[in-house]
Amino acid sequence: MKFLPSLFTTVFSGKIGQRNISLLFKYILALIMLISIYSVIFHYLMAAEGQEHSWITGFYWIMVVMSTLGFGDITFTSDIGRIFSVFVLLSGVVLLLVLLPFIFIKFFFAPWMEAQAKNRAPRELPPEAKGHVIITNYDPVTMGLIEKLVNYNQQYVVVVENLQRTLELYDLGVSVALGSIDDPQTYKRLRVENASLVVATNSDQVNTNIAFTVREMSERVPVFVTADSPHSVDILTMAGSSHVLLLYEMLGKSLANLTIAGDCRSNIIGRYEGLIIAQSPVVGTPLEGKTILESDLRKLYGISVVGIWQRGKFILPRPETVIDRTSVLVFAGSQHALEAYDEVYSFYHICKVAGDPVIIIGGGRVGLAAAARLREREIPYLIIEKSQKKARPGDSYVFGDAADINTLEKAWFEKAPAALITPHNDDTNIYLTKYLRSLRPDMQILSRASADRNVSTLHRAGADFVISNASLGANSIFNYLRNEDTLLLTEGLNVFHLRVPETLIGKQLSASGIREETGCTVIAISRNGKMWINPEADTVIKKDDELILIGTFDAEKTFLHEFGSPARLGNA
Repeated sequence: MKFLPSLFTTVFSGKIGQRNISLLFKYILALIMLISIYSVIFHYLMAAEGQEHSWITGFYWIMVVMSTLGFGDITFTSDIGRIFSVFVLLSGVVLLLVLLPFIFIKFFFAPWMEAQAKNRAPRELPPEAKGHVIITNYDPVTMGLIEKLVNYNQQYVVVVENLQRTLELYDLGVSVALGSIDDPQTYKRLRVENASLVVATNSDQVNTNIAFTVREMSERVPVFVTADSPHSVDILTMAGSSHVLLLYEMLGKSLANLTIAGDCRSNIIGRYEGLIIAQSPVVGTPLEGKTILESDLRKLYGISVVGIWQRGKFILPRPETVIDRTSVLVFAGSQHALEAYDEVYSFYHICKVAGDPVIIIGGGRVGLAAAARLREREIPYLIIEKSQKKARPGDSYVFGDAADINTLEKAWFEKAPAALITPHNDDTNIYLTKYLRSLRPDMQILSRASADRNVSTLHRAGADFVISNASLGANSIFNYLRNEDTLLLTEGLNVFHLRVPETLIGKQLSASGIREETGCTVIAISRNGKMWINPEADTVIKKDDELILIGTFDAEKTFLHEFGSPARLGNA
């Protein structure tokens, strides 16, 4: 019963509905006229054969033949009558069996289905919506961001302009809203004035439009945008963007920061209030071959080894864990503690032979950003690039194909301590990673990944470290939302903080099971406005404490599952 009212409401409403009714009326009028003409011809032909029938019988015969129900009680005996019967039958097939169902689907059923789909696709948030994140594009970066938002019970909505795409994402469980990303009314319906962040990861031109549009509705809400070109940063800022992320530049710098070349000075990769997260290679230092307990770093310098990277795998160290030459230690400590460490270990130089350069494969934006960072660290490098047109003044190049052994030999590949693989194509990166690893088993290989699904493949191919655009971008946006400057330590590793779950209140760290059950490590506790860095194992967790932890994304998920997510995402 509910179908008919909604059907008629859909069909008769709007200009399109009125046009459909006009066409339907013309069709019915033409059909009635044709039936009337056929009826007159029927009577004329029947009279010629000596048969007399009423007008109602004539209409009856016409409808029976046109609907292909068949003959039986009334038939022609002459050839001309039978030819007329065939003509009526064929016109009935076209008008009633072909055209009529099409008209019904086109003018009735399809508009009704579209109306039902539009009703199912959300267009606005409730008036009480507050603190949500508005996302204007659904891509690998925002997919990673959404996953983190869901883990922390943070509300979000993705604006989608296409109805079919909206329904697809809705069916996948994504919080979506149908609307135009450059329409102020869209953001009004999404309560942008109460949002905690607007995220735009579209093209630079579209992001500029979005920033202007959002600023038209709200001057308060932060707008986080990504940029493909450094020349767009000022334009996006003037348009109203609160933060512009050059993802390729951050990706290149992150790869360069992980490179074990130059001296063994600790490399700061994140901060949270007074806590500093840093990492440092140990090759060529007295730490090689020692256990964590024997290194005595906590007692000597006040820093804790909270993790170790070994051949691209992050492990949680134990006192008996041995530090080998390929290890990269992840530290947590204060600024003073890290300066004390650097004062001793910065004298140890990884490159035994002076002038041995790091190889950067690819002279694109990521490769050039990595080169700039290595130059800041005073680490020599060579860029392998196919096209001489991409050469930039001031950089050292070897032109040729990195898959060619002759090109590698020109780049002093046999002595290079590390290779950075920066092309945008993951298939190329996997091939080059496997090729370089077969030639140099002892070399450190770092690679970018455009798609998250290829991260594990690159590791299997032999990469020591892999950083993907998606994870790096998602983590940067999430940290901006939380007012932090902690970056993605490397693929899959993160520092996160939250209020103490009720299940941990009153427990000692050693008895909490955090490390054993989740794989996370508590690196600091914020209490009464003070930061307790590297708390002792017998520290009791109190009600109003805030825990700062380090771990992989899977470990973070496990922690939130085992001990409970915070009621709402807290800002640092």
